[in-house]
Parts: sequence; structure tokens; C-alpha cells
Amino acid sequence: MGKRPAAVESFVGNMDSIQRELRSFMQREESPAMETGLERIAAKARCEPALRFTSLAHYITQDRVWTNLWKIPNHSAAGVDGQTVAEAKESFDDWIEPMLQSVHRRGYQAPNIRRVYIPKPGKQEMRPLGVPTVADRALQRSTAEVLSAIYEQDFLPCSFGGRPERSAHKALATLNEVIAGGKVSWVMEADLKNFFGSLDHSWILRFVEHRVGDPRLISLIRRWLKAGILEDGKVHQNEEGTPQGGSISVLLSNVYLHYVLDLWFERVVKRHLQGEAYLVRYIDDFVMCFQNQSDALRVQDALRKRLEKFGLALEPTKTKLVAFGRFAQRYASHHGKRRPETIYFLGFTLYCTCNLKGNFKIGMRTEKSRLRRSLASLQDLMRQVRHLSIREQAEKLNRVLRGHYAYYGIAGNFRALQTVHRAVERYWRKMLSSRSRSGGITWEAFQEIKKRFPLMRPKLHLPYRALQAIAVL
Repeated sequence: MGKRPAAVESFVGNMDSIQRELRSFMQREESPAMETGLERIAAKARCEPALRFTSLAHYITQDRVWTNLWKIPNHSAAGVDGQTVAEAKESFDDWIEPMLQSVHRRGYQAPNIRRVYIPKPGKQEMRPLGVPTVADRALQRSTAEVLSAIYEQDFLPCSFGGRPERSAHKALATLNEVIAGGKVSWVMEADLKNFFGSLDHSWILRFVEHRVGDPRLISLIRRWLKAGILEDGKVHQNEEGTPQGGSISVLLSNVYLHYVLDLWFERVVKRHLQGEAYLVRYIDDFVMCFQNQSDALRVQDALRKRLEKFGLALEPTKTKLVAFGRFAQRYASHHGKRRPETIYFLGFTLYCTCNLKGNFKIGMRTEKSRLRRSLASLQDLMRQVRHLSIREQAEKLNRVLRGHYAYYGIAGNFRALQTVHRAVERYWRKMLSSRSRSGGITWEAFQEIKKRFPLMRPKLHLPYRALQAIAVL
């Protein structure tokens, strides 16, 4: 056949565009129906805690996958197939039907995962991340969405990471209320060693099968767990663990620790303790709080044995038991120390202090290693924006500052925000001076630049009362 006339090509292109717009419209129109299906699952799971769901795969529809594909940011990294988010959207009609058919036939072949490394916050170490293909990512999101409708009814209030309507701020607020408002005198901060890389596949599947009896979803999860890892041009078979980076990994990690840690602590351990005890967990980062030291020591020993049974271990350098709470200062003075020890949780240093009336409260400030990391990242950013216009530089700097303030703008941490703001001003002036033909920018000239293109001022997004209001107790 000869080449189609330009007019025909234009018509076909317009039809493709119209179809995509129609699909997007249908996606918005059908979302309520999709949500109603998940609401029915959630209601059933809530009313029947022992029920196993044997028919779930049909909830993973074209519309659900399409909706989740659009939730993936356009700048997201491509997987092993090199397909970008834009290309996956463009070719959606070509791959969605074969994908869903293979899921229903239990023949879906999970693509290999591309391994990349990113710096750990505040450290020199690198964290391995798995980058699935874009299409596989959309399928993972859709599957996690369906499974979450069940597990959100089972997960306990002590779990905060990777869950809808939960956040790191809510975990911090809850920990603050538990310690400041309770009888807590001892705190054990803990972190799991190589958590995502240590998850036992057989235990994951056994835990999932408590609630999921659909063989198609069990097969799908098994394929994801066994997906090969592409690193340095070689594919390695994955026999344990689940790579960080996929939506399904976060859900499975929460399911794993729901059975291994949360239920064990809340339903078994607490019954055998003499005093109050609390657990606050954010994925694999958790804190246990106790009224009595004897209880804390018993649980610390039992915890190691419990984790070992399921292939997990505490990270020794990040696990410690300290006197912490309203009587911590008295304990520190009795042992010849000027002040109580601090604890670290989710990028913050928590310390014992008093308010203006002399009443006990917990202070929070940006962890020093995180602050150093933020400042180093800002210096890198200066090099990246060096050749942009001043307006564009200000926009990019403000975007970073906005994100920093949004997370670290918590009650009592204003001084650390000011440190970052002053550093940005200093780095920016130095960078502008280095590209100035006159060899520098005067303070007055820099002030004029800031008037025209102001940098965001530090702001507390969660003052004390707002922090109290989001605690989950």
C-alpha cells in the first residue's frame, strides 16, 4: 500500500486525540462507580474480619489502570523497556487488553526491574530502588488499590506509612501525644536491617492468603516478588525481599509488619505488661514507648526473637532504649547527666523540654544529618540553575523551599527553617557573584534582586495546636 495522504494522516491523528480525550472524560465519569466497588469490598472486609476474598481480579479494570497511569508523574523514570509515561499513555490501547487477559489467565510475566541507587537522607550510604516499567507500575497501583480496600480495615492505628489519610506528620503528632500526655518514661527507637531486601516470600504469600483467596491475584503477587533485577547489564533472580519503588512493595511491607509486629505488640505483648505501652510505626521505622523499664527490657529481648522467626533483624546502630518522658530529666540528673538523651524519628530529633509555664513538652528539630544533607542538596541545585535567568532560579529555589517548609515546618523547628533560608540566600548571592562580569554583587544589589524575585520566608505549617489536632489516638 502507498503512503496515506497528509489529510488522512491528519484525520487519523485527530481521531486518536479525540479517543484519548474521550477516555479521559470517561475516566472522570466512571470514577464514582469504581469507588463504589471498592467501598463494597471495604464494607465487607470491615464486617467480616475472617472473610477470604476469592474474586478480586475483575476489579482491576481498564479504567482503573488508565486512572492510575495518569497518576504517575510525567517525569518518572522509565523501566527496562525504556518506555516513558507519555509513550505508555499514547500506546495504552495496544497493551492494556493483553495485560489484563494475562492477569486473568494467571500468565502475567512481570517485567524485570531496573535497579538504581539514591542517597539515603543524611548519610553517605546509597539506597537501592527498583524501577518497574510504566505499564507495570500502573498495574501495581491498581492492584494495591484493590487490596488496600481490604487491608485498610485490618491495619491498626499504630501504622502510618504508605497508607491513605496517614502521614509522617500524623506519626510524629501521635508519638508526641503518647509521650507528653501519657505515663511514658522509656522509649525504644528501632529500625529494621535491610528490611525490604529481607522479606521472606513464603511468609508474604501466607500473610496475604489470610484475606485473599483469588488465585489470580496470588499468582500476580508471586510474579512481582520473583521479577528479575537488572543491574549493571545483568539480570539477577530475586529469591527474597521486594524492591523499594513499586506500589505493591509498600502494601506488602505493611501487610508483613501488620502480622509480624503490630498485631503481636497490640494483641499479645501488651496483655503481659505491668504498665502502659505504645507502638508508632512508619513502614520499617518504629518507636515503642513504655511506662516501666522492666517491661521495655522484656519486650526488647522478645522483639529480637520475634523478628528472627520471620527473617528480620534490628539495625544495631539505629536501635536504642532510653529514658524519655516527663521524668527523664530527673533520671538524667540522678545519673550525672546534664540533660536526657534524644531520640530520632522520621528526620526529626525529639528532645525533652518545658514550655513557658514550666510544664513538660517534647521539642522537635530537624535531625542534624538531614539538615546537612538538605544544605548539600541546595548547593548542588545552585550549580544546576547557574545558567538560568534570575526569575527561573528564584522559581526553582522557591519550589525546593516550599517542599522543605512543608515537611520540616513543625512546631518548635522554626530556627532550623531559618538556617536553611539564610543558607539559600548565601548560596544564591555567591552563585550570582561568580557569574557577574564585575566580579561580585553588592549587598544592595542583591537586596534589589530579592525584592523583584523574593524567596519564600520560613513558615510553620504545623504549629503546636495543629500538630495536636492530627494525632491518631
